[in-house]
Amino acid sequence: MEDMEKDAAAAGKAGAASGKEGAAMGESKKQLVKEYIEAIGVALLLALFVRSFFVQAYKIPSSSMVPTLLIGDHILVNKFIYAIGIPFTDKKLVTFSIPNRGDVIVFKYPEDPSRDFIKRVVGVEGDTLEIIDRVVYVNGKPQDEPFTQHVETPYQKGIVPRDNLGPLVVPKNSLFVMGDNRDRSHDSRFWGFVNLNLVRGKAFIIYWSWDSTKTWVRFDRIGRLLR
Repeated sequence: MEDMEKDAAAAGKAGAASGKEGAAMGESKKQLVKEYIEAIGVALLLALFVRSFFVQAYKIPSSSMVPTLLIGDHILVNKFIYAIGIPFTDKKLVTFSIPNRGDVIVFKYPEDPSRDFIKRVVGVEGDTLEIIDRVVYVNGKPQDEPFTQHVETPYQKGIVPRDNLGPLVVPKNSLFVMGDNRDRSHDSRFWGFVNLNLVRGKAFIIYWSWDSTKTWVRFDRIGRLLR
């Protein structure tokens, strides 16, 4: 009888110990889940912070910047180089500099700010621009632009702004931008100037490039700096 009572007591103690171990394991799992959630949350906040203030990735969807950028190129844009902006707005907290002629920039399309465009800066505030038979003149001087290409027959002079435009003066806090693929770019020649508040940043490197026609990686373009 005494042995049975001892066995029952031992079983009770074992059950209690097992219950404590189970509770401890449950708490351990909860703590682990909590740590994972916190780590993911911190990672997301850090990614959002970096994307908002420092660097953002973009994919090139059109041929307007050929030969500098091809369809399928993936680029990084430095958002910190010109200013620190307030996320989800067009306002700037601090401005360090403004884009220079020749910079390849990403900006909100003035006629539809929900879309991002990428073009090259051709004129800055105060510049007088004129295009004569495809040659760009800035402040009366013809520009040497080895990065551009023309693929179509020149239009008759004066019919459209593509090959002949101006003269015009770039307004305050504005930019005049054009695509490097001059005959196939929808840019400032057609819809006007870009306000500096719409500039997201400067494109500086191709980190990945995919040729969808050949379904293969363009390894020779990876790591190429944009000039």
